[in-house]
Amino acid sequence: MTTTASPPVASGTGLPDVSQITSSDSALRRFLHGLPGVDQVGAEARAAMLSTRSIKTSAKAWAIDLAISMIDLTTLEGQDTPGKVRALCAKALRPDPSVADTPRVAAICVYPDMVPVAVEALRGSRVKVASVATAFPSGRSSLAVKLADTRDAVAAGADEIDMVIDRGAFLSGRYLEVFEEIVAVKEACGEAHLKVILETGELDTYDNVRRASWLGMLAGGDFIKTSTGKIAPAATLPVTLVMLEAVRDFRATTGRQVGVKPAGGIRTTKDAIKYLVLVNETVGDDWLDPDWFRLGASSLLNDLLMQRTKAVTGRYSGPDYFTLD
Repeated sequence: MTTTASPPVASGTGLPDVSQITSSDSALRRFLHGLPGVDQVGAEARAAMLSTRSIKTSAKAWAIDLAISMIDLTTLEGQDTPGKVRALCAKALRPDPSVADTPRVAAICVYPDMVPVAVEALRGSRVKVASVATAFPSGRSSLAVKLADTRDAVAAGADEIDMVIDRGAFLSGRYLEVFEEIVAVKEACGEAHLKVILETGELDTYDNVRRASWLGMLAGGDFIKTSTGKIAPAATLPVTLVMLEAVRDFRATTGRQVGVKPAGGIRTTKDAIKYLVLVNETVGDDWLDPDWFRLGASSLLNDLLMQRTKAVTGRYSGPDYFTLD
């Protein structure tokens, strides 16, 4: 177990004084570098241990349905077409058309120009429309362009925005610049929720993952997300463990709950269940909900559906039984 550093506290509240922490680059650096270091060996050993946990058959059926309901079903390719997005939305609404009680996914995640297509296809449903923005996946553009990108997606109907942080600025120690950019994008989101993508595969160390997690939360992010899915490694269990510890400690310190989204490389039911076990053992039931934990994936859903069919009927469906995404 880890604890957070003691941040400056606003008088009479017991809560961290964000304005003081972010009053200068040096103040923000002092706070972020004052967070406890991550025990790399310990984090990797705990993640590996939790990944070996087995669950009972009845619990597995529940976990499969929960994992389906947490998926951000994603297509982020240059060859995306309106037809492909409509087909993906149809699958989001009825993942297995032959089984009426199959849960719907949490959201569809698309590029901004495809948001109107997804909004129309999902109209009247509870499935959210998420859109990547801020010059995804590199983040290499001006702040004006990033804000315009965000506002365009929100104006088109996006419920959620997945933004990428400026990893160059973060790794150069320009923490206040990253903080202010997230704050500006959050403001541009209006009522839409903001997921802050850390791109952990480029952050090099678990200490940087913890610092970036706190930075994203201090700036107002509703979720912190591991990856764009375009950089290897993408989501890993140890990185997600560090992020889960960060949201746990952030809530204990501030009273505000923030969600977590591992994305990229999560392809099998076995993988998904490992992440659910990690959530349960690290932050508990409060995060075992699509409002607080998501799985960013494009190919995971089919494997979950095959395993769900096996649990119900006793036999596997072939991979060609379900539509390809």
